[in-house]
Amino acid sequence: MNLKKVIVLILLVGGIQGTHAQTDLEAITSTLMDYIEGTANGEPERVERAFHSELNLYSVRNDSLSVWYGQDYTGGITEGKKSNRIGRIVSIDYENDAAIAKIEILMPNAKRIYTDYLMLLKYQARWKIIHKSYTYVNYPESHN
Repeated sequence: MNLKKVIVLILLVGGIQGTHAQTDLEAITSTLMDYIEGTANGEPERVERAFHSELNLYSVRNDSLSVWYGQDYTGGITEGKKSNRIGRIVSIDYENDAAIAKIEILMPNAKRIYTDYLMLLKYQARWKIIHKSYTYVNYPESHN
């Protein structure tokens, strides 16, 4: 094999390997999409992959703190049962091994828009959602 072919082969292999490495932003987005799509499409394993096993969900109801255990949340997702949820990532901010994300979930049947504030940490080479606080607003009748 001549030198030109060896150089091309090295560049090709190096380029292929480089395209497989995810950036932190891509990895965070992937974790968030596991949560969004897993919940919407009835894929509890994707949601479990996104959530830390000790995650809890927090909200305020009637001026009182409401806590929902993450395992109860994922346990309520039925394999293959789709929900009428449309989610989108609003923002991601991260530094080193810590991140925060804002997600909106449109629930047309409930006529609500949920806003999730998620904290993530990267450990053991994976990003995990470790905390979720959420709120919602009812959207006006004109928003059909």
